[in-house]
Amino acid sequence: MSNNAPAPRAPHPGGPIAGGPLGLDDVTASETTLRRFLHGLPGVDAVGLEARAASLGTRSIKTTAKAYAIDLAISMVDLTTLEGADTPGKVRALGAKAVHPDPTDPDTPTTAAVCVYPDMVATAKEAVAGSGVKVASVATAFPAGRAALDVKLADVRDAVAAGADEIDMVIDRGAFLAGKYLKVHDEIVAVKEACGSAARLKVIFETGELSTYDNIRRASWLGMLAGADFIKTSTGKVAVNATPANTLLMLEAVRDFRAQTGVQVGVKPAGGIRTTKDAVKFLVLVNETAGEDWLDNHWFRFGASSLLNDLLMQRQKLATGRYSGPDYVTVD
Repeated sequence: MSNNAPAPRAPHPGGPIAGGPLGLDDVTASETTLRRFLHGLPGVDAVGLEARAASLGTRSIKTTAKAYAIDLAISMVDLTTLEGADTPGKVRALGAKAVHPDPTDPDTPTTAAVCVYPDMVATAKEAVAGSGVKVASVATAFPAGRAALDVKLADVRDAVAAGADEIDMVIDRGAFLAGKYLKVHDEIVAVKEACGSAARLKVIFETGELSTYDNIRRASWLGMLAGADFIKTSTGKVAVNATPANTLLMLEAVRDFRAQTGVQVGVKPAGGIRTTKDAVKFLVLVNETAGEDWLDNHWFRFGASSLLNDLLMQRQKLATGRYSGPDYVTVD
């Protein structure tokens, strides 16, 4: 071994693949081994990936299946408000909508979660109390992720202490793009530890800033190796967010990761999914790529704000044969 080579280190205890099959517990022993593994993943055929995503997006479904898909999609929404102008009143209203998306129809499913900034977690928790709706909180210097690790961890601990059931963290894209994979890995591990047993961890890659499909595949495996419970496309704060192609790629990654390790990881596309038609396309991607095991809000989510309104209007259209007036749903 060269004197300049980084010294190997023990695998992180408690990680999802510690002691796992195929030697994956050795992958994160050093920067060298991690780089070798990530750059040894098969290259992505961009043309083939986009063609498959487009082909799956043309699938049509029958009326009864559409009704099921709409209710499933509603149950998978992380109803989100992440604005500087968020107020306790707005968050309480959002929580009420998550619990009763259509107050005129008690059979309408609740959404999966409400997603807010850390300082609004307690308010959101109170608003959804007793409903089963989770409270998710963005943390780790969202959306840029440019802060010292101790600041990021304090952000996470504050959100968890306030009652967050889920933490949506952002990776340091600058470190990732500079090839500092072990730094990114270790930050995810530290955030996972800060979540403890109280909160599941969603790791946001900001796929629109990763430039290539190969990078998205590498980030997906990196996040999963570090212990992510979910991998998530985007913050919703950049020009390119979730797309069928990048979500398909991430679904392939979680499928392959489970095949190798036995560990199931969720996927959350976020940003730009606004219509029922879009949501159904993504559900087809899930079913045809990862399989039915992921067709549940424990393993698949939509990061969305306006999507829920369209799902509710389409749901009423199926039930009554006509579209509602513009005042049928609340304006978020």
